[in-house]
Amino acid sequence: MSPKHTDEFLRAAAEARSRISEVEPAEVTRLVADGAVLIDVRERDEYETGHIDGALLCSRDQLEDAISALVPDKHTPIICYCGGGNRGALAADTLQQLGYDQVHSVVGGLRQYRKANP
Repeated sequence: MSPKHTDEFLRAAAEARSRISEVEPAEVTRLVADGAVLIDVRERDEYETGHIDGALLCSRDQLEDAISALVPDKHTPIICYCGGGNRGALAADTLQQLGYDQVHSVVGGLRQYRKANP
């Protein structure tokens, strides 16, 4: 179950969306087939209840410390997602700030992905 977000968190996610690129859920499979790394930025318990096949788990609070081991090349395409799109947007924004130059977030997160890919 996704967390209840505060107004401040939702504002921060909206601001992040203005700085990042988002991809439609229907495009995720093609982008991964073309070499993008898919990162689930939710918590482990959320990931274990279901995730997109092939996704690596790297919770948003561990992203800065763990990303260089998961994706050492900052030119590798990365797609971030969470449950509903907010944490994914924030994670994509963080990765851009760290110098990754091909980062995207999934519009609507896992919920929208599941609707687009039944």
